[in-house]
Amino acid sequence: MRSIDLTPLYRSFIGSDHLASLIDAATQSEKQSGYPPYNVEILSETKYRITMAVAGFRQEEINIEMLENTLTISGKKEPRETGAPERTFLHKGISDRGFERKFQLGDNVKVLGADLEHGLLNIDMERILPEAKKPQKIAISKRLSDLR
Repeated sequence: MRSIDLTPLYRSFIGSDHLASLIDAATQSEKQSGYPPYNVEILSETKYRITMAVAGFRQEEINIEMLENTLTISGKKEPRETGAPERTFLHKGISDRGFERKFQLGDNVKVLGADLEHGLLNIDMERILPEAKKPQKIAISKRLSDLR
């Protein structure tokens, strides 16, 4: 994969360095492994859900953290008890390795909650549009000179 130099963006777009940071983060996310598989679902105009297949992980072994606009989901298997019999597999297709997956969320996206059921981790999110960003109706006066 090619490396992209974003330095010109930092020089040219004053106050838009956040855009360059997002592009930088997007190129970093390409380096993540495909494990565990996940879906990003649009539930409505403002609601989203990430569903991640975490078969074999218990609730205590999964950590969900939000820092700034980065949602980090990680899982770490607890070590096996000492003295537990060693398991031998003819075929092992269910991975039990640890993972970490990061998602860049937009400004104003809030995580509502998470649940784990049948090996699927669901994380619900909502994009909340602040009043300042909602369309505003502007009244039209007869003359601008009337306003002065």
